[in-house]
Amino acid sequence: MPNTRTLQRSFAGGEVTPEFFGRIDDVKYQTGLATCRNFVVYPHGPVANRPGTSYVNEVKDSTKAVRLIPFTFSTTQTMVLEFGDQYVRFHTQGGTLLSGGSAYEISTPYLEADLFEIKYVQSADVLTLVHPDYAPRELRRLGATNWTLTTISFAAPIAAPTGVSATASGHSTAKYTYQYVVTAITSDELRESVASSSASASGNLLEQGGIVTISWSAVSGASRYYVYKLQGGLFGYIGETTGTSIIDDNISPDMGITPPLYNTIFGSSGNYPGAVSYFEQRRSFAGTTNEPQNLWMSRPGTEADFSYRIPIQEDDRIAIRVAAREANTIRHIVPLTEMIILTSSAEWRVTSLNSDAITPASISVKPQSYVGASNVQPIIVNNSLIYGAARGGHMRELGYNWQANGYITGDLSIRAPHLFDNYNIVDMAFSKAPYPIVWCIRSDGKLLGLTYMPEQAIGAWHQHDTDGTYESVCVVAEGDDDIAYFVVKRTINGSEKRYVERLAPRRFEDLEDALFVDCGATYDGTNTSAVTMTISGGTAWNASETLTLTASSAKFLNPVSTDLGDAIVVTDTDGQRYTLTIEGTSSTTVATVRTDKLIPAGLRNSARTTWSFARNAFSGLSYLEGETLNILADGAVHPQRTVTSGAITLDSPASIVHMGIPIEADIQTLPLAIQIDAFGQGRVKNVNQVFLRVNETSGIFVGPTINKLTEFKQRTTEPYGSPPNLKTQELRMPISPSWNDSAQIYVRQSDPLPITIVGLTIEVSIGG
Repeated sequence: MPNTRTLQRSFAGGEVTPEFFGRIDDVKYQTGLATCRNFVVYPHGPVANRPGTSYVNEVKDSTKAVRLIPFTFSTTQTMVLEFGDQYVRFHTQGGTLLSGGSAYEISTPYLEADLFEIKYVQSADVLTLVHPDYAPRELRRLGATNWTLTTISFAAPIAAPTGVSATASGHSTAKYTYQYVVTAITSDELRESVASSSASASGNLLEQGGIVTISWSAVSGASRYYVYKLQGGLFGYIGETTGTSIIDDNISPDMGITPPLYNTIFGSSGNYPGAVSYFEQRRSFAGTTNEPQNLWMSRPGTEADFSYRIPIQEDDRIAIRVAAREANTIRHIVPLTEMIILTSSAEWRVTSLNSDAITPASISVKPQSYVGASNVQPIIVNNSLIYGAARGGHMRELGYNWQANGYITGDLSIRAPHLFDNYNIVDMAFSKAPYPIVWCIRSDGKLLGLTYMPEQAIGAWHQHDTDGTYESVCVVAEGDDDIAYFVVKRTINGSEKRYVERLAPRRFEDLEDALFVDCGATYDGTNTSAVTMTISGGTAWNASETLTLTASSAKFLNPVSTDLGDAIVVTDTDGQRYTLTIEGTSSTTVATVRTDKLIPAGLRNSARTTWSFARNAFSGLSYLEGETLNILADGAVHPQRTVTSGAITLDSPASIVHMGIPIEADIQTLPLAIQIDAFGQGRVKNVNQVFLRVNETSGIFVGPTINKLTEFKQRTTEPYGSPPNLKTQELRMPISPSWNDSAQIYVRQSDPLPITIVGLTIEVSIGG
């Protein structure tokens, strides 16, 4: 049979299970992959190798697990909170918050074993934390290095008035006894104290001129006072004042407004909530040990006011029990357009009986499905919800369906169960930009990614690994991107270490800025100051003679000779770079150098700020002691080096160097299915050549198996000493022959270089 060609124009199906290989009829088969390892699927179709991570810091105690939780102070200030055994530390912009030269931290009551059961929600600069074994708390940022963690008080926020007295006058006969109570109102006019002790007076308000004067002592922090009178067993509102007395001249009490009542909630062991969120301006708690199916919602516009009145008012707190067919511990409260409650065995929808806001009288709870959720905090994507299933380890989505007139749930793992069966998801985070990706930590330490865009029916899985295990993840906004931070447990020089690492953005203008190593360190010698370098003392101005290089301020080490062999790289206005290797220094501002090429007239005796300091020896790598590192030096792949005594030495100096743990990225196509009898199944096949359409790519290995890879010869017209240019084109690659039944292709990237695959065409011979 003659050769035939077939095109895979998208990879938006992501990795699928081998059990899916027979589903040639499924639309995702045309866009799926058998393996997508350390590659990220873009929602518009391509796949690109995952960027690396930069080392942030070691956790406080590497023998104990920690959890990362995001905190957003403003649109430009975000924090990653490192919750460890009874402490929390703070990281931002790839660094650790310091105070007095040491990592700033505050103490917490949370033990290591309880960290991943903490639920949280943020409003403004307050992070609410709950756990069934701890009283609910608030973490507040008062300043850059001034954070507080306090137990939430659910008592009345202001004291009740004292010294309340009632004096009747203006009557001839005391026929009736009148009773009064007074409450104090906070300065923000939002909350009210409990009622004071009652005061009574005997008199006759029905008699002309009869009055009762009620007075009390002032309360610190009160803006005004409400006064209530007893009628029919309840105290009803008769007036308010900013003073400390009021006159009742037979005012009829408004029995629709009564003093607030405060119950003791969340005050003891067994009564601490395990879920928290906000909905319709109410802070909501649920799922205590003693009352696992109960939900409490604060008064609107308040954080901790759980008061109510008799009769119930629309703005009173809400307290209900979800009546279910089976035991349902409420694990999560999720605010979509309607409140969603996720329990251990069902999903519930909390709405109003009418179209108005939820009130104590109108609240309605209806089951939506009976799957159940795990303890991992869910993720909101647009108006959909992603959560872990209570059993089975799979990931599920929940969204509104107009045909069902309610919320329905589906299995996001249906085409990739091999990534989830016999495992559990222990942590999750969502990155919105530049691409929507859900990051999931699996119980065995593998990192899973889900490129998720429900409005385009895109849900593509990809798996990621490193020389270690992932334990926690969170995402915060930094600049124009959402940046993922991880806790990674590694074995370094025989010792177990836990590091906080930051996923690098994949946006870069020049290849030398690309970071494709894990736990990486970067040296950037580019001058960003006003310091100038001036080349002088030449006759021929070439490599045959030494030149003098003068800095406008101290930049060289003298008399120490560690700068010898390093270089200053000066960039001319046309972009040409001139490397000036240091052969000696006479002061901290003057060095003797030798150029690699003829210095043009425009650079001679001319002060320039466009320079960089290229070095060949790098220290400060003790956190990777004994590790063999991948290195990218000025955009070129450098031979690997092993860290010894916290340092490595390169063959030649470089201005921008990335060094870190190697990343091996693979994709494998699905078994070939073509338009011949039985879709080509039952025939042996051989792939003769592969055509890869790539974008900004370098370092490509392709083959029929992982052990028979062919490297694409990329260098063409680039000058000697410069890295190969990135390719954006279709590349033709003959590969090693291999007759088999599937005609699958491997693509690997093992160098610290970018690769983006836009489409893949194979030319295949088909046997009988």
